[in-house]
Amino acid sequence: MSILFAEATHADIDELVRLRIAYMKDDFGSVSEYEKECMEKQLPDYFNRKLGDELIAFVAKDGDRIVSVAYLHIIEMPANSILLNGIYGEVLSVFTEPEYRGRGLCTALMQNLIDYGKKRGLGRVDLSATKEGYPIYAKLGFVEKEHRYTDMRYKY
Repeated sequence: MSILFAEATHADIDELVRLRIAYMKDDFGSVSEYEKECMEKQLPDYFNRKLGDELIAFVAKDGDRIVSVAYLHIIEMPANSILLNGIYGEVLSVFTEPEYRGRGLCTALMQNLIDYGKKRGLGRVDLSATKEGYPIYAKLGFVEKEHRYTDMRYKY
């Protein structure tokens, strides 16, 4: 196994689309054909517009194939007393193809993501952990957030 760690570029968009759909299948159990078609239509444009700016994709490649990915979504908001520069990151869609799991790829990608966030001057990095990912994130220094507020959502 000769794994290369890198930041994804626009040349990797087809692979990022493939892995995003694989992540959704893995996380939600299935993706309908209609959902897959909608994602295949929306994702290339999204990645073309956001990749390398608001979205940094840290990848592990085996040859030309991306086998593991971790996204850092960079968000800017008005500064406040706990986020003085108003810039933070949110980790999205950390995924490793099943046959590559247990080899430390996710840990390496997340460390690259943490290092990038520090260099970029982010005030913090947030994530929502699955049971499987929790030990990796905790080992890297992520801690559970205190919740002063109740998370709510309005769906259209």
